[in-house]
Amino acid sequence: MWYILIIIKNNEREKIMTVQITKTAKNIGDGINNMTDAMIEDYNDFISTERMQDKFANGFEIRKGKKYIKVINDNAVKCFIVNTTEDKVFEYGDILKPAGWNAPARNYKRGNVLEGNYLMNWTGPVYMS
Repeated sequence: MWYILIIIKNNEREKIMTVQITKTAKNIGDGINNMTDAMIEDYNDFISTERMQDKFANGFEIRKGKKYIKVINDNAVKCFIVNTTEDKVFEYGDILKPAGWNAPARNYKRGNVLEGNYLMNWTGPVYMS
């Protein structure tokens, strides 16, 4: 389950292009599915053409490595997921923003796909406050 965040600005409701994922997952694959489903939902709220929505929804590529799982869409890295229990800083399933094509930004996690309760938009993970 996820929620679209709404803010009130000048007494008018304004939709924020962010989705809060509250759903937990039993395994990393289900957690990634929850995350990409939320990204697709957010993108569909952003773009109204069905052709573009289908291209985005069907464009995810998941590349598993020893340390990280790379989530790609439309030739852009959306995030990295920690794929090991032996990382000294992060936990298995932690979401990291990309520092570039080949490596994550290891400053801090943006959530965990197994635990849920994190923010995501169609461009990738949102900084946690």
